[in-house]
Amino acid sequence: MSLRATILGAAAGGGLPQWNCGCENCNLARAGSIPSLSQSSISVSADGVSWAIINASPDIREQLRAAPHLHPTDLRESPIKSVLVTNGDIDHIAGLLTLREQQPFTLFATGEIHAVLAQNPIFDALNPSWVTRQEVALDTPFQLTASMMATLYSVPGKVPLYLERGTVDTELEGEQTVGVHLQADATSAHYIPGCALLRPELAARITGADAVFFDGTLWQNDEMVTAGLSQKTGARMGHMSMSGPEGSMAAFAGVDVKRKIYVHMNNTNPVLRPESAERRIAEAKGWTIAQDGMEIAL
Repeated sequence: MSLRATILGAAAGGGLPQWNCGCENCNLARAGSIPSLSQSSISVSADGVSWAIINASPDIREQLRAAPHLHPTDLRESPIKSVLVTNGDIDHIAGLLTLREQQPFTLFATGEIHAVLAQNPIFDALNPSWVTRQEVALDTPFQLTASMMATLYSVPGKVPLYLERGTVDTELEGEQTVGVHLQADATSAHYIPGCALLRPELAARITGADAVFFDGTLWQNDEMVTAGLSQKTGARMGHMSMSGPEGSMAAFAGVDVKRKIYVHMNNTNPVLRPESAERRIAEAKGWTIAQDGMEIAL
């Protein structure tokens, strides 16, 4: 039994093009010169019948429309059996409001993320008669779908932007930002769309995996500052950049992973331009740049 993953959305929050951004990438995407991308999400399955969605993007309605394997199989019968969210960021939870249409599924998250959802009454639209909210403890395997196990683990990150108060710890480890270890028989993959630092413990955890889907938000730490779009660096946003001595390409150089796939890329990232020098560098180092609709079979 093999693990299958489909990239529903490869972009970070805002997508590509972002509605209010006139950067080079966004203008190229509007012109159709480079592919447009929706916001961060994947679907996973081990049997091709029961599927889980990891992170419910604000773009989920269009993502599902474009994914035949997730289309209804009867009047009100969906192959989507569960949804898992890896943090409380808007680009990972807003799509839950689209999934309120009296469809049974299990919503998996850590206790801290469930608490964030419970604090906002708008998520009460997920009727408990249909949607079961299941709290998942870190480092404890659980059944994500009928044929797939998953384990959540802490990765360095920060609380969602809307919960920031005072001094923000951008390398906080706990239940607010997690990675996902997916297992089906002997097949193993990790999904880590947000990560501020690849510490030795995390590198050891992912070593030997068949695939790792990893945070590719920015090419360089000051990318958005240099572009005149923000005063925040990637590190301040809780994301590890791709390039440089402290970047993820350097950090992964000694990590034994069969396939390395960048996901959650910001609209400013030059690797989104297929002919860019940065794209060629990343690919030469063994990285795949995710695209919406990309299918990965392990």
